[in-house]
Amino acid sequence: MATAQTGTGRSNQKQRTRTAIVDAARELIGAGSEVTMPEIARAALVSEATAYRYFPDLPSLIGEALAGVWPDPVDALAPVADSRDPVERIAFACEFLLRGILARQGGVRAMMAATIVRPDTESMRPGIRFGLIDHALAPLSATLGVTDPEAFVQLKRSLAVVVGADALFTLTDQVGLTPDEAVASAVRTARTLTASGSVAGVPAPRPRW
Repeated sequence: MATAQTGTGRSNQKQRTRTAIVDAARELIGAGSEVTMPEIARAALVSEATAYRYFPDLPSLIGEALAGVWPDPVDALAPVADSRDPVERIAFACEFLLRGILARQGGVRAMMAATIVRPDTESMRPGIRFGLIDHALAPLSATLGVTDPEAFVQLKRSLAVVVGADALFTLTDQVGLTPDEAVASAVRTARTLTASGSVAGVPAPRPRW
C-alpha cells in the first residue's frame, strides 16, 4: 500500500513539474520575452537539466505550450461567420493570425529558429494558418473549388506564403515596416490574391444570341 502511494505521489510530482515547465513557457511567450530553455527552466523554478528530462528540445516544449493558445478556426472566424465574402473572411483571418503572432513572437521566433536548424522538427510548429485559410475560403469551395480545383489549391498555397510568421517577420525585420504596417501590407496582399480567385471562380455569363 505504501509503495502504491509512493508511486502515485511520484507520478503526481512529475505531472506538476511538467505542467510548471509548460506554464512557464506559455507565460514567457505571452509576455513577449526571450524564449530559451534556460529562461523557461528559471521561470519554472527547475534546473535546465530537469527541463530537458521532460522535453528533449525547445521545439517540442514550445509546441506543447502553444497548442492550447490558438482557438479553433471556426471560433477564430466567428465574427465573420455570417459573411459569404471570401475576401472579407481572408482579411479577417490574416489579421487575426498576424496579431496573434506578434503577441507571441518570442515563442514563434524561437520555434522558427529551431526548425531552420532542425527541419525534422517542422511538424511541431502549430499549423493554424492552414486551418484559418481553409475555413476563410469555404465560400469559394463550391465555385472555384469546383470549376477549377487546381486554381483553388494554388490560391491556398499563395495565401500560405502571405498569411504567416515568415512573411510578417520579413516585412518587419528586413523591409523595416512597423508591426501595424506589416500587418496591413500582408492583409492587402491576401485580399488581392483572394479577390482574383473569387473572380476566377465566377462562371462566365452565357452569351445572348
